[in-house]
Amino acid sequence: MATLDYTGKSVDAGRIGAAVEHLVAASCVLASNAELNVSTSLVDDEGVDLVFHRRGSSTTVAVQVKARSSDTSVVERGSYTAFVRTATFRPRPELFMLFVVVDRPTATIRDVWWVPSVDFDLRAGTTNRATRRFVASVKAGANDQWRAYRMPFADLPAAILRQIDQLAGAR
Repeated sequence: MATLDYTGKSVDAGRIGAAVEHLVAASCVLASNAELNVSTSLVDDEGVDLVFHRRGSSTTVAVQVKARSSDTSVVERGSYTAFVRTATFRPRPELFMLFVVVDRPTATIRDVWWVPSVDFDLRAGTTNRATRRFVASVKAGANDQWRAYRMPFADLPAAILRQIDQLAGAR
C-alpha cells in the first residue's frame, strides 16, 4: 500500500480522502445514536466536504476534512501538516476545519483537531503557493497553538451537536 504524503498527492490521495470523509460521516452518525445526519458534496470546489445537521433541525455545520495517514514519515516523527487552498477557503461561523490522523490498517481515526474556520484563519500560517498551513504536534501533551482544538475522535459527535445548537440559538 502506498504511503500518503502531504507534500505531493499520490495516485490514491483522492480515493483515501473520500474514504476518510465517509468514515468520519458514518462514525459520527452512529456515535450520536443517529441524532446527527450528514450530507456530502457532489462537487468539492468550495472547500466543504461534509454538512452536518441535527435530526429535525435545519441548522447546518459545514466541514472541510483534511486527513493524514499514521504511516507517513511526518506523522511518525510526531507532526501533522496540512494545506488549505485560499481559493476555496471562506471563513465563517458555520464552517469548521477537521484535521484527522487515520490509522489505515485498522480504518480508525486516531487524532482529531476540530477548528472553527474563523480561528483557523487567524492562526494558520501562509505559504507562497496561495495556501494556508496547519502544523500541529501529534505527541500526547504537546503544547502547540492547536492544543485547545484537539480532542479524542469519540468526542467529535458531541462537539458537532453543540455547535449546531449554538448556531441555532444565534438565529
